Amino acid sequence: MSTKTIRLLMPQWQGGNNPDYSFGAELLAWLAPDNDQPLIKVPVHTYDGTPLVKENGMNGRTQLLEQLEAAEHIIQAHKPDRIVMFGGDCLVEQAPFAYLNERYGGDLGLIWIDAHSDLVRYVGYDNGHTLPLGNLLGEGDEEFSRHVKVPLKPENIFMAGLAVPTEQEMEVISEAFERMGVYSEESDTEVIQRLGIKTAGTEELSCSTEVIKKWIRESGIKHLAIHVDLDVLDPQKFRSLLFANPDEPYVFSPAGTMQLPQLLHLLKELSEETEVVGLGITEHMPWDAIHMRDLLSEIPILNT
Repeated sequence: MSTKTIRLLMPQWQGGNNPDYSFGAELLAWLAPDNDQPLIKVPVHTYDGTPLVKENGMNGRTQLLEQLEAAEHIIQAHKPDRIVMFGGDCLVEQAPFAYLNERYGGDLGLIWIDAHSDLVRYVGYDNGHTLPLGNLLGEGDEEFSRHVKVPLKPENIFMAGLAVPTEQEMEVISEAFERMGVYSEESDTEVIQRLGIKTAGTEELSCSTEVIKKWIRESGIKHLAIHVDLDVLDPQKFRSLLFANPDEPYVFSPAGTMQLPQLLHLLKELSEETEVVGLGITEHMPWDAIHMRDLLSEIPILNT
């Protein structure tokens, strides 16, 4: 029996309130190896210079909900067995992973490869990309969680590469949050412990991926989705990240430390252990290409 795979390009930027996420998503899709998997672009409101409106504690809520529904309609029209998602901000993962969990009877396994949990709402830092995993679990934003017909099971989720801030980083983050009036009712660690989600840091996984493979076997995971937020990577080595902004240091959360070869090894190991039915790659911020695009847009002979 043939397996139907679709690729989605969702250049959503509103979840991170940064228009350059759109360009990063487009470039990801262009860089990916060509094959017979159809590439379908999810319509996204283009940035027109107008600041996003904060609606009920979320920047651009209306646009984000419209884009979520557009992704859902496309997926339902195709009814694929496997989905590849090129994002945009991390919130693009909600529609494909919610669909796949329903498609596979509520037993989808999910590896969340990310420097951050994406479980917790930070009041004052009102960007939707802090909540996609929370939404998928029914723990996040109520309006978004309603779109998840079958919430994922916490025991079917494994978080890989979660960054633990150093004491010095924690001081900088706390000072920045205090200055901006940002706070959360529950910390990432508290939510992870309450839900019983399994985790492994980059350092542990650099020695062996057995802890994840053992979890897959013991949990009986037959179908697996993988989320890759590129910020799990070390910004000193891979520069196309928000954390590697050459003009303005990003200090609101700890950076990842994973290396590209380690990420590739992990993805290959997971693919050998069970059937991967979903892959999302998000938050690509190619600074050099962005700056070259901006330069080209200002050269007179190219604009006459």
